[in-house]
Amino acid sequence: MSFSDSLLHHSATELAALIQQRKFTSTAIVSFYLARIEALNPSVNALVQVCADTALADAWAVDRAIAQGEYGGVLQGVPFTVKDVFDTRGVVSAAGLVDRAHYCPQHDAVAVARMKAAGAILLGKSNCPPGGGGGVTDNPVYGATRNPHALSHGPGGSSGGEAAAVAAGLSPLGLGSDSGGSLRIPAHFCGVSTLKPTTGRVPNTGVFDHPGGLSDSRSQIGPMARHVEDLDLVFRVIAGEDGHDCGVIPMPLPDMPPQALNGLRVAWYSEGGIEPVDTCTQVTLQVAADLLAGAGAVVRQAFPSALRNARDITERYWAMGKGSGAQAIQLLSDWDQFRSAMLGFMADYDIILCPVDAAPAPLLGTARPGLFSHTLPYSLAGWPCVVVRAGTADSGLPVGVQIVARAWHEHLALGAAMAIERALPFAR
Repeated sequence: MSFSDSLLHHSATELAALIQQRKFTSTAIVSFYLARIEALNPSVNALVQVCADTALADAWAVDRAIAQGEYGGVLQGVPFTVKDVFDTRGVVSAAGLVDRAHYCPQHDAVAVARMKAAGAILLGKSNCPPGGGGGVTDNPVYGATRNPHALSHGPGGSSGGEAAAVAAGLSPLGLGSDSGGSLRIPAHFCGVSTLKPTTGRVPNTGVFDHPGGLSDSRSQIGPMARHVEDLDLVFRVIAGEDGHDCGVIPMPLPDMPPQALNGLRVAWYSEGGIEPVDTCTQVTLQVAADLLAGAGAVVRQAFPSALRNARDITERYWAMGKGSGAQAIQLLSDWDQFRSAMLGFMADYDIILCPVDAAPAPLLGTARPGLFSHTLPYSLAGWPCVVVRAGTADSGLPVGVQIVARAWHEHLALGAAMAIERALPFAR
């Protein structure tokens, strides 16, 4: 295996260990990714800012520190990228908006600062829709991002640039954000893994149009990577109170469960009346359900009927500022009832296995009318969701599955995703 093939094969977790063991240098790894960005990014347009000089300087500093026996964190020397809605000190953070095209923050977003404190090295910023929200990654500042698996198709949104960067091997991992599916849809379209943590896990401080606190309980920052184990590693780095985002709850992080899934109670469905899914999505979900059953899980087909109300509640939430006080009270009451009904369903299950979207990635610049139908419900619930690739369409486009757990149980969703990833080589 060549050096370059080896780097793409290794997870970020493995790269960090290899750097510590002085088998790879951070400088060599960062140089490798910068060379791939130079060669491949012009066709994909995933990254809109590249921090080549500072990344190389930081990598050299890491190598010098390690040579002197200094330990700098669990991600020491590993490069990463971030969605352009994150403030990054000294690096333009336009969020796809013309009036921010030259905006250069003086401070890092909290999640970025925590990545750097863990030793990670910022490679660059990834593209997003204007203002960082929407299902199509295109904006008047930087243009459209393309799907690395088929340049005639899009990567989804709104974290589409980040998903495309990771899928194209321009970055081993990165950070994005998700209010209604903005991490999960791009991960599915681009064949990478992602975690949307429980609402209240990670501070939104320093992320454009993500005020945190009580302003939008659906929005959450999360990691993207080619390997599920990296999601857990980054999650533990970025989670926790920051003294500013009042919506972050000081819940302890659970340990990852044993690799065996014996006795895990799994509900799975392919559509359940939300939105019909295509044949390859149905087959992929069946394969994933069978894999979990083969690993010892107790798997049953079951659909939470409350999900059929999710889009209506979400659309009323989007329009809440235009309605009356009575309508707002009714909306919040309906939202509470939805969440209670979902908790009642989960009394019999540990995780839900379900679609991310109705089909693989659409053509560039397009979004299906029903986009986010399968992700919006779990944003309303505030529950953690993991997406992992589990299939391939006849077109060659990847197909992911969504694994959902109750609040604060990220470890269960991650454990199931790891089992699927281990069984399916293309997921790595």
